[in-house]
Amino acid sequence: MKTYLRTSGWGLATLVLLALVVYSCKKDNSSASTSLGANQQRLNVFLADDPGSRFDNVFLDIKSVQVLVDTCDGANGKGKGSDKGGDYDWGNDYNRCHWGEDKNDRDDSCKVWDSLAVSPGVYDVLSLRNGADTLLSEGVVPTGKVRRIQINLGDNSYVVKDSVQYPLKALNGQVKLVVNIRPEEWEEYQSGNYRLWLDFDVDRSIVQTGNGKFILRPVIHVFLVSETGSISGKVTPYDAYPVLTVYNDTDTAYALPWRNGEWKIRGLNTGTYNVFVNASNGYADTTITGVKIETGKNTSVDAIKLSK
Repeated sequence: MKTYLRTSGWGLATLVLLALVVYSCKKDNSSASTSLGANQQRLNVFLADDPGSRFDNVFLDIKSVQVLVDTCDGANGKGKGSDKGGDYDWGNDYNRCHWGEDKNDRDDSCKVWDSLAVSPGVYDVLSLRNGADTLLSEGVVPTGKVRRIQINLGDNSYVVKDSVQYPLKALNGQVKLVVNIRPEEWEEYQSGNYRLWLDFDVDRSIVQTGNGKFILRPVIHVFLVSETGSISGKVTPYDAYPVLTVYNDTDTAYALPWRNGEWKIRGLNTGTYNVFVNASNGYADTTITGVKIETGKNTSVDAIKLSK
């Protein structure tokens, strides 16, 4: 199954994205209404995209999702349970991902790998941008702190660049992508129900080799909508093919507007940012400075009309 969210027509793409968001919300809400048993918690993992401009499409073949739960160490969330940390090196967004399981994950009886429900398929992650996301996986697991999320990939991942399709492979044929998770990165939106967002950084995650092959070296940013801010706006015309960079001294994020010019970036930390619009096709670049981002709020910037 291939999960396409991107189409040639803006209207159809809007309907597909709207249907996906409605489906995700309904699925999330219906599952949350189901009662939990003793020593159980429910997890919801959403997938979004921090896009890059090098590709037409980036397809990931996702087969299954598992989580590593430390059942001897409290619950997820801020201020709940102790965080022994010990043999866990969560790292930052640049090194928190690795291929395969760690030996320590198998030796401790407190650490349990459990599966989440997922719709296996080939997902076009570039369509999950500008505020769009999809409920990648959900499920009920034992109570404890979730230390890792493991995404098991199939053999059919690929990228499309200049209308040409190229296989996308990991080094040494690895298929188990493991993301280290800090306990406070889970949001408890209802009692015993937790969620987070995995933001796939396309530009940093795909490396082109000297012989023209493409290697998957994932960089994934984990964020909570309630703990971060967002920025949105509109830039025209479409034939300027604008790429937006929102940045400050510590954070950088990107946006590729839809055909109607609308764009949005989520998961930004509180602070003051600049917005750089990199235009093509003879249009001039432009920069907006001093844009303030606040936790839990969306900052809307004035519409930008590029000129030659």
